[in-house]
Amino acid sequence: MSFSGEVKRELAAKTNGARHCLLAELAAIVSCAGHICAADGSIRLKLDTSNPMLLKKFCAIVSLLSKAEDSAPELVGEDACRVLESLKMWDGQSGRFLCMEAVDGILIQQSCCKRAFIRGAFLASGSMSNPDKAYHFEIVCRSKRLAEQLLHVIHSFEVDARIVPRKKSQVVYIKEGEDIVNILNVMEAHHALMSLENVRIVKEMRNSINRQVNCETANISKMVNASVRQIEDIRLIQEKKGLESLPEHLREIALLRLLSPDVPLKELGEHLNPPIGKSGANHRLRRISELAEKIRAEQ
Repeated sequence: MSFSGEVKRELAAKTNGARHCLLAELAAIVSCAGHICAADGSIRLKLDTSNPMLLKKFCAIVSLLSKAEDSAPELVGEDACRVLESLKMWDGQSGRFLCMEAVDGILIQQSCCKRAFIRGAFLASGSMSNPDKAYHFEIVCRSKRLAEQLLHVIHSFEVDARIVPRKKSQVVYIKEGEDIVNILNVMEAHHALMSLENVRIVKEMRNSINRQVNCETANISKMVNASVRQIEDIRLIQEKKGLESLPEHLREIALLRLLSPDVPLKELGEHLNPPIGKSGANHRLRRISELAEKIRAEQ
């Protein structure tokens, strides 16, 4: 099973909660995946999905709300009207549908209900990338109003999310690993959260090691290139004017560099008599390079 499937399986197993939280979760499921129609003089409510986990969760919530032992995945007539009325989507007195583009705000006022609302939306139309490959969390919404409502609820938990249009839908998405960890915590998918954190730790360690190796490689390459240039300058002076033309302190380090082309500056300075530091060795070799540049300019 994919990582996204594992998250949904964990969320689908959560059926306990207060009535107001169950209503918020069910409202999200119906808004994101519900199909409501009036046919043959009766109202029908079912889910546009073949996902058995979502169908089972739908039936479980409806059963808990109606205090019945069992519930069908498709509700007809009074059963459908009763559920829709509890979700503020149907007015039983006037016999008409209410706003279907978003969830009634009264259902998602409390923090626990907001968590349930996000959980239901993800179960109905959400997905996640495998964190080993990329960080991406999204929930597809049928309307812009629902997407904006979901975005507002996610932002209330200080999680950065955005909206992007996709064909006829609006997609609420999260890209940062830390924000995805936080949204999993909001939805109470704690097992998935721990798995994601483990992946993040491994990736961060790997990236840290790669950065360190790249840095060391760059330093070695820089040192080798510098040494090659220094030897070229010394050979040029040796060929054109002889090393005897150099002052004693420059001649000493020039001979030492020819004998030890791969020795770092600090160690090179320690082999001089008297020893000098890295900056001193660098200064002397820079003076040699300046003399070599003068010879090249004269040619």
